[in-house]
Amino acid sequence: MRTSAQMLTVGAAAALLIGCVSGPAASKGADESRVLVFSKTAGFRHDSIPEGIAAVRELGATGGFAVDATEDAGAFTTKNLARYDAVVFLSTTGDVLDDTQQAAFERYIKRGGGYVGVHAAADTEYDWAFYGGLAGAYFQSHPAIQPATVDVEDRGNPATSELPKAWNRTDEWYNYRSNPRDRAHVLASLDESSYTGGTMSGDHPIAWCQEYQGGRAFYTGGGHTKASYAEPAFRAHLLGGIRYAIGDAQADCRPENGYRPLFDGSAESLSAWKQAGPGSFSLSDDGTLTSHGGLGMLWYAGSGSGSDAGFGSYSLKLDWKVAGDDNSGVFVGFPASDDPWSAVNNGYEIQIDATDTPDRTTGAVYSFQSADIAKRDRALNPPGEWNTYEIRVEGERLRVWLNGVKINDFTNTDPARSLRDGHVGIQNHGADDQVSFRNVRIKELPSKPIALRASPGD
Repeated sequence: MRTSAQMLTVGAAAALLIGCVSGPAASKGADESRVLVFSKTAGFRHDSIPEGIAAVRELGATGGFAVDATEDAGAFTTKNLARYDAVVFLSTTGDVLDDTQQAAFERYIKRGGGYVGVHAAADTEYDWAFYGGLAGAYFQSHPAIQPATVDVEDRGNPATSELPKAWNRTDEWYNYRSNPRDRAHVLASLDESSYTGGTMSGDHPIAWCQEYQGGRAFYTGGGHTKASYAEPAFRAHLLGGIRYAIGDAQADCRPENGYRPLFDGSAESLSAWKQAGPGSFSLSDDGTLTSHGGLGMLWYAGSGSGSDAGFGSYSLKLDWKVAGDDNSGVFVGFPASDDPWSAVNNGYEIQIDATDTPDRTTGAVYSFQSADIAKRDRALNPPGEWNTYEIRVEGERLRVWLNGVKINDFTNTDPARSLRDGHVGIQNHGADDQVSFRNVRIKELPSKPIALRASPGD
């Protein structure tokens, strides 16, 4: 398991001269991450660029990665780019790379490189289709600088996990030529009713991430103003995006559409859940459920009179975090009951604890089938950081994705544990276990017969 990056201590941005990468490339240590900040402009130039570079340098100093900065497009060679785990396009504008430099950058991304786009990175290279796909969307227009409310849609991602669900801040808010939602994973969107000048018909992504042709990409529309780079929340947002791009933090950045919330962080949504057995979950002001005592089970019973809320064919997603060596699991396929042992005996548990035997650790179908341990270890964030599960049930087939990586594929053959109709729940394991959950959502899927098997990479 990787060691978590040192926690960020936010300070004021220091003045910084913009340097160029030149001379022979220094070798990179085996455990050293390095980021290149590129801020060349061929159009409008943002006066916040020096503050942005200073902020990234400070984030690197506390976050465990080295930072170089340049406006020299000559840095985009295959040899030089190989030094870096990610390249930050910091408010670049216009055509900033020639054909040879573009080709080198494409090779870099396809070989697993990282991209971070900040603000006017979307106002860059309009005639380079590869870049447009990598950035996710191109700039169209913007109104005057003003306050707005950002709806944080995914609070399990490292770029957004420390943000409030409704993030109020002032910036220059871009409208985009297209909506990236079908191609990228939207992390946050603008509430167009909270400001004037939004033109995206109420669905206005402003930050997103994706895996793109072998590489990792993160984009944020914030960062126009100098003040942005002194904001603790924006700095944490930027740091999380960089950590994802360099591979220091894992996240599910597949497009996500069609899900509905079972628990959205509100007390109202929690009223549709029931506690079975001892212990409980507490709801914090930031919409996080944390386990206490047990052995018990909080399960989704549905809302409204006579609701059964059993599910047959579905994709269940939820975000979870352990404080240390803590035990919990997600249960599926069990009958409604006030006895948590009914779920243990009649359903299946997807384990969270990473310290037990292979068939009883993170991603395992508890006591029935281990996860792919090598894939699991690469995908798993350490204690103190959020992880995302997708648990997909189709017929009697149960598959598990951890932070977007498929780590388990199990088929039930026991009629007493049939997955074709059942409830979902989260476990509070015991007094010494502290596990947190956020954003439980579900998408119901068409039923498939048990014999139908999807391709290995689905």
